[in-house]
Amino acid sequence: MFFNLPTLFTWARIVAIPLIVGVFYLDLSPAHQNLFATVLFVVVALTDWLDGYLARKLNQTSSFGAFLDPVADKILVCASLLVLLELGRVNALVALVIIGREITISALREWMAQIGASRSVAVHMVGKLKTTVQMVAIPFLLFDGQLFGVIQTRLWGSWLIIAAVILTIWSMVYYLQKAIPEIKARAK
Repeated sequence: MFFNLPTLFTWARIVAIPLIVGVFYLDLSPAHQNLFATVLFVVVALTDWLDGYLARKLNQTSSFGAFLDPVADKILVCASLLVLLELGRVNALVALVIIGREITISALREWMAQIGASRSVAVHMVGKLKTTVQMVAIPFLLFDGQLFGVIQTRLWGSWLIIAAVILTIWSMVYYLQKAIPEIKARAK
């Protein structure tokens, strides 16, 4: 269904992405920009869990929702990485690997669906773990300060984003390995 409660939460996630980016253009102190962007990101990221939960609980799952949900995640992560790159909080190689993987796997999934082999690149636990680590690393990097007077968020975010890059590469290799037999079979 194009508009049901779970899908509306997914749409809200997409609509909120410019707000997260736009915070850094407001006439606020960097600390306030960081705080507002972090809070927005966390709230928006939590809707990812909420829309899936509601879709199952209310029996409102749909193929459109299944399509839109990962698109919203990818746009959220990519936009946030570009902001972090602009702010000098992530390395260009980190952003390139993560964004490049998202484009590659999205294209692979589209192609596999066209040849009737989409099951071979269905979402796997390593992909979900990659997304989770990204969704934890990004707010740490957005906050860029000391949390609760103890946690140096840039340090933790930097380590977590490196873990996310490793998981990103691992998940890409996993999906490509799953697709190669189908690709070879179709090439004959």
